[in-house]
Amino acid sequence: MLPAAGAYRFLWEISSGLIQEGESVRTFGRLSCYDMSRSEAELTALQGPIQHRICISTKSVEPFQAQVGSMYMALGEIERSEGGVPVLHPRVLTCVDGINLPLLECAVHEQRKYLQSREQLP
Repeated sequence: MLPAAGAYRFLWEISSGLIQEGESVRTFGRLSCYDMSRSEAELTALQGPIQHRICISTKSVEPFQAQVGSMYMALGEIERSEGGVPVLHPRVLTCVDGINLPLLECAVHEQRKYLQSREQLP
């Protein structure tokens, strides 16, 4: 059986605990750090004045040519660490430098509105 395609989720939705463990997600953010020896990275994203972070396990996407400071898009599953902190285990981790971030966020909101309107149909 194939894994789920993953719905777009913003980093602040994941870091706040709104996403269930095991759920497939697509998300994006700026790579702020990468520790090759521990196979861990961190994505960050701004929501207004607040910077949100999420830890990423890079074990399944290595060798990983990290470009700290670049924008990345990830597709994978959420798991909780010992402290209950969400950790993303990506199947795909792609550098998307040059992406029009405001336009992508707008597209995610529009997609959600469309999918909600379809669910309300009889």
